[in-house]
Amino acid sequence: MSKGSQNIVDGKLHPSGDKRFRVLEATMKRHQYQPNALIEVLHKTQELFGYLEQDVLLHIAHSLKLPPSQVYGVVTFYHFFSLKPAGIHTCVVCMGTACFVKEAASLLTAVEQVAHIQAGETTRDGRLSLSTARCLGACGSAPAVVLDGHVVGDQTPETLRNQVKPMMDQPQYETAI
Repeated sequence: MSKGSQNIVDGKLHPSGDKRFRVLEATMKRHQYQPNALIEVLHKTQELFGYLEQDVLLHIAHSLKLPPSQVYGVVTFYHFFSLKPAGIHTCVVCMGTACFVKEAASLLTAVEQVAHIQAGETTRDGRLSLSTARCLGACGSAPAVVLDGHVVGDQTPETLRNQVKPMMDQPQYETAI
């Protein structure tokens, strides 16, 4: 890589040459590298990179002067953050109390069978990521799921299968709804 193709971040060349680091650095600078800006910085990072890679988390920890264990703890505590790249499509099954008593486990099983993956995994072809959430806040329409960012309530295993199957059949180059 030539010197001219590398990014300059805070006056230093970033070894990856990835322009997303320039935006990340600007975000941290805007928050004056304050440790209490961690969640906002993580949100921006995931927006930029699609997920939170270990080397990027270490960069954030160093820049905000936080222990890496604290950064990792925040990332793993909040459902929104992901340590793995997401699939083209996403399905989040709510396992909160209202959904659970209305058979949310059967919704999870239905998707696992259609996609041949378990919760927390992405299909080999990268078409679908499946996860669970403690609560989506859609208790009035339980059981609920989030499909490609849209909350869909009153689901049955049958209705959910019918929504997930087309996602599995789409060519890889198509984008999420």
